[in-house]
Amino acid sequence: QVQLVESGGGLVQAGGSLRLSCVASGRIFSSPAVGWFRQAPGKGREFVAAISWSLGTTDYADSVKGRFTISRDNAKITVYLQMNSLKPEDTAAYYCAVRQGRLSRASNAYDYWGQGTQVTVSS
Repeated sequence: QVQLVESGGGLVQAGGSLRLSCVASGRIFSSPAVGWFRQAPGKGREFVAAISWSLGTTDYADSVKGRFTISRDNAKITVYLQMNSLKPEDTAAYYCAVRQGRLSRASNAYDYWGQGTQVTVSS
C-alpha cells in the first residue's frame, strides 16, 4: 500500500501562486510516476502534470504549461506542484496519484490516490 497526502491548497486571487505538496509513504514503487490531476465541480478528473521519480522527466497539460511546475524531493519523498499565474478556471480539487512505470495522462492508469486539496482562484 502507498499513502499519499496532499497539502497547500487554498484561496488565492487571479494571478497569484500556490505550491501544492504530495507526501508519499508506505511501499513506494521502485520506479514510480507521480501525477497531479484536478476535478472541478460537475466535471471529470483532468490531467495536470506528471513526473518520473527516477528520471525526473515531466509532462504537462497544455492548459498549465508555462505556468505550473512539477518537481520532486527524493529525501522528503515529496512531489510539488508550483502553480503561478493562477486563473479562475484553475479552481478545482487537486489530487496526486502514483503508478509504477512510465508517465501517463490517464487517471485510470494510476494505482493510488490522495484525498485531494482544494484550490480556489477568485477573479
